[in-house]
Amino acid sequence: MESALKVTPVKIEDEMRSSFIDYSMSVIISRALPDVRDGLKPVHRRILYAMYDLKNFFNRPYLKSARIVGDVIGRFHPHGDSSVYDALVRMAQEFSMRYPVIQGQGNFGSIDGDSPAAMRYTEVRLQEITNLLLQDIDKETVEFGPNYDNKELEPLVLPSVIPHLLLNGASGIAVGMATNIPPHNLTELVDGLLHLIEKPKASIEELMQFVKGPDFPTAGCIMGAAGIKSAYMTGRGSVQIRAVAKFEETKSGKDLIVVTELPYQVNKAKLLERIAELVRDKKIEGITDLRDESAQEDIRVVIELKKGENPEILLNNLYNLTPLQSSFGINMVALEKGLPRLLNLKQILESFYQHRREIVLRRTAYDLKKAEERAHILLGLKIAVENLDAVVDTIKKSADADIAQAQLIERYKLSEIQAKAILEMRLARLTGLEREKIISEYEEIMKIIKDLTDILQNPARVTAIVVHELQQLREKFGDDRKTQLMAAADDFTMESLVADEEVAVSITHHGYVKRTPLSQIRAQRRGGKGRKGMQTRDEDIVKEIFITTNHQSLLCFTNQGRVHELKVYRVPEAELAGKGKHFATLAKLNEEEKVVSVLPVREFTEGHYIVSVTKAGYIKKTDLMAYSNIRQNGLIALKLDDDDSLIACAITNGKNEIIIATQQGKAIRFNEEETRPMGRSARGVTGIRFGEENDSVIGMTVINGEGSILSICENGYGKRTPLEEYPAQSRGGKGVFTIKVSERNGNVVGIQQVADQDHLVVMTSAGKVTRFTVEEVGLIGRLTQGVKLVTVEDSERVVGFAKITTLEGEEI
Repeated sequence: MESALKVTPVKIEDEMRSSFIDYSMSVIISRALPDVRDGLKPVHRRILYAMYDLKNFFNRPYLKSARIVGDVIGRFHPHGDSSVYDALVRMAQEFSMRYPVIQGQGNFGSIDGDSPAAMRYTEVRLQEITNLLLQDIDKETVEFGPNYDNKELEPLVLPSVIPHLLLNGASGIAVGMATNIPPHNLTELVDGLLHLIEKPKASIEELMQFVKGPDFPTAGCIMGAAGIKSAYMTGRGSVQIRAVAKFEETKSGKDLIVVTELPYQVNKAKLLERIAELVRDKKIEGITDLRDESAQEDIRVVIELKKGENPEILLNNLYNLTPLQSSFGINMVALEKGLPRLLNLKQILESFYQHRREIVLRRTAYDLKKAEERAHILLGLKIAVENLDAVVDTIKKSADADIAQAQLIERYKLSEIQAKAILEMRLARLTGLEREKIISEYEEIMKIIKDLTDILQNPARVTAIVVHELQQLREKFGDDRKTQLMAAADDFTMESLVADEEVAVSITHHGYVKRTPLSQIRAQRRGGKGRKGMQTRDEDIVKEIFITTNHQSLLCFTNQGRVHELKVYRVPEAELAGKGKHFATLAKLNEEEKVVSVLPVREFTEGHYIVSVTKAGYIKKTDLMAYSNIRQNGLIALKLDDDDSLIACAITNGKNEIIIATQQGKAIRFNEEETRPMGRSARGVTGIRFGEENDSVIGMTVINGEGSILSICENGYGKRTPLEEYPAQSRGGKGVFTIKVSERNGNVVGIQQVADQDHLVVMTSAGKVTRFTVEEVGLIGRLTQGVKLVTVEDSERVVGFAKITTLEGEEI
């Protein structure tokens, strides 16, 4: 017996292509993307319709969530119960929805990421505003289609009075596309719609005067309008959202950062974990305690700081390193006429407006049909009461109801419906008062028919009805914005919060830095004992102090040839005895990268240069303006060979003289005019040639006026030589001796131009610090070995020294 089956060969690639396209369209249309008209995905629409069908309204008792989920799965949505319950829960969460459409009773999760209770424990009902999503659904306002098993009908869209797509937003991932629409403020959306209705040719810029930007349920601040404008103009954009924080102070004088509003969709518990992790890894310093004092709807995250910490700067670091500042990528993709489209603000509002016009027209047509049906019956009743005796007599003489109905139809030209209504009329309606009511009702319904017909024939009246309903919506449910709109973070800087006062910036050999108001340093009289200066570790010394102002820039050059810009107000403020913070906490340094030169810049002007010298003897001069716009993660300051490193940088006027010294005791003096200006990333030219193979540059000094050159060796010997003993040479020479390098002296560790009033602080590898004045070091010739400045042990050596110009009232 031959098989009745017919086998048709199909290429596997064709079948895969066809099946995947079918699957993709199913996901796009039936699962992942919302409809532009009611802003709902199928699962949300089915949940709300099932609750409506169960009369689970806001003024009725709650029903178990499990009852709703079971109804949705059994009747409309043949998918997993967890996916349906998750969708239901989200519509009830006040931290997820700007205007929740479901009212929940029980545990529906929290902003900390806690899971909701099982569906058998929670109860739900529709919110009052949700009635407007379903209003008039029973008046043939929307199309219905068969459910999955063709046993019931379900709405293909809701007749929504509210612009729900923008009101509560939507997110979803389809195949090859995704959507991410933020929530908005109801009052702003209605204002924008009313303006668009009044002026259909209004531009998106005009609409943005009313719809100012997303309005998130968790509030927060949106930084800058560029991302909002891009999203509204093109459908795509990204907005930066910041938490809202305020500063408080404890009774003991400690500063507190109190976070009261979080960015949208930020998990509070994970945020706290991230901050604690940064503190543990020492990527953020200055935090002594972190606690969550939130209560139900009120967010209160308290960050306690060490005394003397600048809360503004620390908060800025938290914005950069934690979800306290996060971005929301807007991608306004929705189904329009059954097809996915990327829509701008005006297109979404126009689609909703056209949907409302269609709903009003369909509702009016339905009401007109019902009114005409009622008028038809009332007309028959009116004829009956006007001919009451004859009608009653006809009915009495008829053998049965069918004969009576036929005689009424024939005698009074009635329809079957009218005759049946007369026969079913109660005797009580034959009284005089009831007869008057029938006539009055007929006249009234004829007026209604006339009015409804006029609405259908007059587009202006349809517009007026839509406008009136929107105004009522705004009046009843409109509220103020929750999310603030602020200037962009790049435009709104800390400079506006910090006074531009004079400060002293102190830097240690190991890279710790602080700033101290000059008023504190000058608080003592001249000749006093002074105050204790920067508190350093045993193996650290203050390398440099200079006077600048809070709004000026510090150019921080590193050994790896990079430069970072640091505003002075970002340097932690500390008392004179304070230790300060390491550069690594203030700038994004790489591993093994350290700051070797810090140059204060009051103003980036033409005619000034940055001169750099490397370990291999290269020197480079670059216009200061090349460093006027440095990125957050720094810039390349000069190109370095693999085995080379940056030793020092200085600011010059283009005509300064420079001395470069090597560890073998050589130094060369030449005018910087011999070095032509180069680009920022150039390597430079030869500054000094080495006479010894193992020689390298250990320092550079720019000559300013008169003075002497101090040289110090690693075994604690050094000397001071008059400046005139260093003859001017051409760049690139081998130089002359600055100090004799011997077994006794050891290699040179540094040179500096000094003046008699300067102080010197010398540090050894054992952490021993010795301080003396320049006057204590006698002047001797270049070719001598020098004298002992510091006593070092056999295993000890000098690792550096610093020249400190004493500030009035401070002891360094």
